[in-house]
Amino acid sequence: MDTHLHSEQTDTIDSRYSRQILFSPIGTEGQRKLMNSRIAIVGMGALGTVLANHMVRAGVGYVRLIDRDFVDTSNLQRQMLYDEEDANTTTPKAIAAAKRLELVNSLVRIEPHVTDLNATNAEELLSGVDLILDGTDNFSVRFLINDVSIKLGIPWIYGGAVASRGVSLTIIPGQTPCLRCLFTQAPAAGTTETCDTAGVIGGIIHIVASFQATEALKLLVGAQEQLNLKMQQWDLWFNQQSAIRVDSAKKPDCPACAMKQYDYLEASIESDTIQSLCGRNSVQIHPVVPSTKQLEYWEERLKPLGPVEKNRFLLKFQAAPDLQLIIFPGGRVLIQGTDDLIQAKSLYSRYIGM
Repeated sequence: MDTHLHSEQTDTIDSRYSRQILFSPIGTEGQRKLMNSRIAIVGMGALGTVLANHMVRAGVGYVRLIDRDFVDTSNLQRQMLYDEEDANTTTPKAIAAAKRLELVNSLVRIEPHVTDLNATNAEELLSGVDLILDGTDNFSVRFLINDVSIKLGIPWIYGGAVASRGVSLTIIPGQTPCLRCLFTQAPAAGTTETCDTAGVIGGIIHIVASFQATEALKLLVGAQEQLNLKMQQWDLWFNQQSAIRVDSAKKPDCPACAMKQYDYLEASIESDTIQSLCGRNSVQIHPVVPSTKQLEYWEERLKPLGPVEKNRFLLKFQAAPDLQLIIFPGGRVLIQGTDDLIQAKSLYSRYIGM
């Protein structure tokens, strides 16, 4: 954002951010730093929507939103930027969030990406920013973020929430332990609780995301001495809170931050193209080479075979009463109604055939 502002623009900024500027640790200079900052948020679910809301309202100049999913009615209990119309029209989360946030602050550039963050695109999507915020529910994606963070030297803030429990940690390459210092590898699918298996209450989402957002503000205005570098943990229902020192956990033989082995960023394409989405009875298939076919093509091809619904962002095809294919531009497909990879591959081959 241009730092040489006209007096009229300055008046608008002073008025919009007046209460934040009055907070002396930010002040006018800190506000200008925020306006010239660039961030990426990975995942626009519960945590991501709260993070994006905070960052856009705070005046962070550029906010990149990355999410592969679309709005469903089950999201509305905790994902604060969406409404029933978004769910009824199957609007992608990144698009729905961007539209809502553009109404909140027209001074911020918001760039939505309806895509799956994976080894083939992570470095491109997470480059050119000052900070990465974690709004995901997937440990493999977090390890991918961790690899990009270390390789490009970009700080990131980990956050997670399930049931009434939450956790957050700020990770600064070269200074703090990275995620792989603390966890050798991502847990196997199905071995950890998810919001779809254990539920979640809205309050813990706001606790975790608000902590992440505050740490983000500290980083972006240059107040590193005020950062909380402990791993924060909460359980709102059972009235528990803890802060664990992790500075001694930095490993001299960490594959990522010490050895510079980016195992998740350099993962084999084959293993990364098909994923069972834990707790959602769905499988995602991502073609190695993006398809050039438009959604209109799939609409014409699949209409004779079953009910089809299409909007600008995706197409839904009902392959059977309990099986649905969601097709995105580029050929990414969510197969809902199964978590069996073999069945999903069979359906993909039968109807998509790429």
